[in-house]
Amino acid sequence: MNYQTACKFLIDQTLYNEENPDALLIRLQRGQSPIPGQITSILLALKVVFEAVKDTAVVDKKLAYALYLLSIKTQQLFAAGRKAGVQWSPLLLQDLLRIATATESIFSGEWQNLHSDL
Repeated sequence: MNYQTACKFLIDQTLYNEENPDALLIRLQRGQSPIPGQITSILLALKVVFEAVKDTAVVDKKLAYALYLLSIKTQQLFAAGRKAGVQWSPLLLQDLLRIATATESIFSGEWQNLHSDL
């Protein structure tokens, strides 16, 4: 996966449209778990983006918004689903935290691990 493909994939995971019914945000909003391999693909794309931009001072606005949605909105949708009685996969919250940590890494320029000390 190259940088352009990774960016497009991440942005597509946040789009609310009929062309992409399996976008992560759409699935979570519907109370559906991610499709198999979706989180892994998102994490891979985040790592590719991190490697491409770690030494730059600017991130594309569309990409930055997608990163925000993937790190914040997914957790909000998870919490709303849980409150509504959705039985999420036991590992989904950890996966969403990994996405948020990878996003933090992109903005900080230093790769973070989920359990690293602050």
